[in-house]
Amino acid sequence: MMTEHKGFEKVINGKQTKLISIKNNNGLQATISNYGARIIALVYNGINVTPGYSSLEPYMSAAIAPYHGATIGRYANRIAKGKFKLNGREYSLPLNNVPNHLHGGPNGFHNRVWQIIRSKKNETTLSYFSDAGEEGYPGNLTVTVMYSLSDKNELIISYTAKTDTSTPFNITNHAFFNLNGDGSVLNHQLQINADRFTPVDSTLLPTGELKSVDGSAFDFRKMKRLGENIDNNGDQIKLGGGYDHNFVLNKKNDELSFAAKAVGDKSGIVMEVFTTEPGIQFFSSNFEAVKGDRSTFRNTFCLETQHFPDSPNQPSFPNTILEAGRTFTSKTIYKFSSEL
Repeated sequence: MMTEHKGFEKVINGKQTKLISIKNNNGLQATISNYGARIIALVYNGINVTPGYSSLEPYMSAAIAPYHGATIGRYANRIAKGKFKLNGREYSLPLNNVPNHLHGGPNGFHNRVWQIIRSKKNETTLSYFSDAGEEGYPGNLTVTVMYSLSDKNELIISYTAKTDTSTPFNITNHAFFNLNGDGSVLNHQLQINADRFTPVDSTLLPTGELKSVDGSAFDFRKMKRLGENIDNNGDQIKLGGGYDHNFVLNKKNDELSFAAKAVGDKSGIVMEVFTTEPGIQFFSSNFEAVKGDRSTFRNTFCLETQHFPDSPNQPSFPNTILEAGRTFTSKTIYKFSSEL
């Protein structure tokens, strides 16, 4: 059964928020809000694997859950000191993760009411027009996200974007997963198809190095308990307070390929992740949603498919500049099955 949600219909800046429900023929169901083009619930085998909130207010609060389930942009993850240079000009962005810019700024895609373009039983498409200068970014940008549920029990997220002026662009979905539905995720099993990751500094910015996972807490090439090394005394774990790192996926170019796999230790629910993106950010929910609320600490995890953090300032990283007149496309699949 779908989780009951009330209090999601509001008018924000003159735009109406709505909920959309989609389902496949095998019982996989999703609830989507056009506020942030976000996943509110994703139910498989009767379990909501993206536990969230029953009204819109927590998602509107910077102190609680602004990114939960949301479409993130214009630039997912961090940009150093909120600055980048493009075509001879320096741009400045809001510092909402001091001293850096995070997830498109305080009024990024997650904090906008998207237009519902179309919906049918098993899919919905939403669109957003981002004006030139919004949160400091150049170019008028149009972006769409389509959520669809296949009868293979796949949640397929497809993105497109176009701009009239070149701009950095890095989009992801920020779903928080718990394959048991609730409780700690530390006993989930996890695999990440990556030989390397991008180490971070004290502000969680990548240093520019692509470091081997060999012999480290970051080696998830074979299934292991998610929390097996989370209290490791290594510098990178200390800096992240756990895992909050980008993994460099093993792949060729932008092929749709296997990225990660997680298994709920109690439910037996299996989630496989496939993506065209070159990286995946593994976040182990190292902070309370509200100060002092330990009930949210490491009770979810994120596997955000994306390009690398701070790529506009890291020329050796895969390019994230969307050129004027070109069409950006990207696809990520979360596929569900059961071991029980």
